[in-house]
Amino acid sequence: MWEGRFKAAPMDGEQYLLTCCRYIELNPVRAGMVSHPAEYRWSSWHSHAEGVADGLVRDHPLVVALGDTPRARRAAYRALFSDALAEEAPAVIRHAANTAWPLGGDRFKQELAMLTARRVVPAPPGRPRAQRPEPQDQGALPL
Repeated sequence: MWEGRFKAAPMDGEQYLLTCCRYIELNPVRAGMVSHPAEYRWSSWHSHAEGVADGLVRDHPLVVALGDTPRARRAAYRALFSDALAEEAPAVIRHAANTAWPLGGDRFKQELAMLTARRVVPAPPGRPRAQRPEPQDQGALPL
């Protein structure tokens, strides 16, 4: 957890929050530590999917929006895990977490760039090309 510098990546919550929840809950499964998120002691699965009270876990509004009742929300949260994550999702999430570049679609990144007046995607690799001066008219003589 404390291996490197802290990085925080802005995230388009509407599109990516639940995918990130699935990614996090499935990390111990991917690592081969457990076969299901419910088996991992430190998982928020117990709170989100089973309704176990946990003073450290707060439901995000998008998690709350999964259902009209706590029971419906828990069932909908569990249902999120019936399908596998998209193959590229772990790499995309890891890249955003490791680089602190925003996690979201082009529209989200454009809005973020306008709001912050900062670059939201990496610059092309390498040094910028030198600007060549415009050629002067060789036929004219200075007066």
